[in-house]
Amino acid sequence: MKEDVFYGKGVHHAKKDYPDIYDALVALNEATYTGKVLDYRTQKLIALGITAGASDDRAMKKQMQSAIQEFGVSKDEIVDVLRVVLLTAGNPPFSKAMRILYEVLEE
Repeated sequence: MKEDVFYGKGVHHAKKDYPDIYDALVALNEATYTGKVLDYRTQKLIALGITAGASDDRAMKKQMQSAIQEFGVSKDEIVDVLRVVLLTAGNPPFSKAMRILYEVLEE
């Protein structure tokens, strides 16, 4: 289900030139997305909310695409996550996330 997909643009440089750092990222990813208590789908929605709250355009788009493709997450489920973003992070991150969601849905 989960793959070693890292959305940071610089990670491929670490993989190529600093494999020890890349291996640490892979290990952290595996330790984080365990599905022990919260299933991976729920963890994916949490990650989406965090990236939206941080207004990270690229990561937000990738998290939305991944949630839809891997789990069939619906637009309404994503909007429920974004409601929490609106409450906790404010209108600018929420508005940006809504714009990105509709861009993803149109692709």
